[in-house]
Amino acid sequence: MTEARLVEELLAFIAAGEADEEAFNRMALAVFAHQFETNVPYRRFATQRARTLRTVKSWRDVPAVPISAFKDLTLSGRPPEECPHVFMTSGTTKGVRGKSHHPTLAVYDRSMTVNFRRRFMGEWDRLRMGILFPTEQAMPNSSLAHYLALAKSEFGTAESRYLITDAGLDVDGAIDALSRAEATGEPYALLGASFSVVHLMDALAERGRSFALPAGSRILDTGGFKGQSREMAAEEFYGRLSATFGVPRRLCINMYGMTELSTQFYDDGNESCPSVKSGPHWIRSRVINPLTGQEVPRGSVGVLVHHDLAHFNCASAILTEDAGVEVDGGFQLLGRADGADAKGCSMAVEDFLKAARAQ
Repeated sequence: MTEARLVEELLAFIAAGEADEEAFNRMALAVFAHQFETNVPYRRFATQRARTLRTVKSWRDVPAVPISAFKDLTLSGRPPEECPHVFMTSGTTKGVRGKSHHPTLAVYDRSMTVNFRRRFMGEWDRLRMGILFPTEQAMPNSSLAHYLALAKSEFGTAESRYLITDAGLDVDGAIDALSRAEATGEPYALLGASFSVVHLMDALAERGRSFALPAGSRILDTGGFKGQSREMAAEEFYGRLSATFGVPRRLCINMYGMTELSTQFYDDGNESCPSVKSGPHWIRSRVINPLTGQEVPRGSVGVLVHHDLAHFNCASAILTEDAGVEVDGGFQLLGRADGADAKGCSMAVEDFLKAARAQ
């Protein structure tokens, strides 16, 4: 199947609504076949695992790439120079950044907009938005900057604006927007990185300000506090979020995504923590023991593996470094893996790199 045909089928698959096991499996095998044929490091790894076009019969058989491998190898079906869109991770202490190459953003954008409409917008076609993150122009290689730009352009009103500028956090602009929403009764949406939301709450507290946003208002945060100078437990964070802006915790929604995927997970608010995350019909998740690669019993803690059909050019199956547990309706995200699970993730990376670089 050509890339153009695969993109066409993926766009239709995403737009189609739900998909049963058979439909997901059929599409997953088509994506795997494309990646096996075009992505040389991935094909070497899969072949050493005896996972080939003959032996992979189910999406669960598709070998998962350890997420750290994106920092060491170019995992792209297309030559990098033919991919005009490159999203990069925020880096590590060594300064190495993982990269996801996109020959087109058509599938990524369809994935984001269909999912965002269902999981965040509710009954609203458009909402006035405040974006607590830099623009795409300021951060052209940030998948989150692109995601939030899409949210603003596709679902925000004309009055929506960025609340982080070259000068930093625009506290006065945020107060003006929040005060206007209070005065007019027009629902308001605040979206951005979790740590940016904390900085805004701190700035408002210093000025003795809090708000009671109108019914229908909602807040989206993402990213947590990894690598930040300050951390806050989820229970404290969402309690403070609701108290500062007057938005019920059921409408304080967390998005879980990553540069190495083209699809995002959402919860249905944070009335209780940890919340349950789930994705749309074109992504599925497993919880595994990284030392064995086997799925752990339902309700047991393991490491999350995501099978994202929208991530068609790189690798659709990703072994994360996130601990989680499968529950009714999705999974609970428990933070970074540690102990034996962390060791298993490291071993998986070494194994992948050795196989992918073999001649």
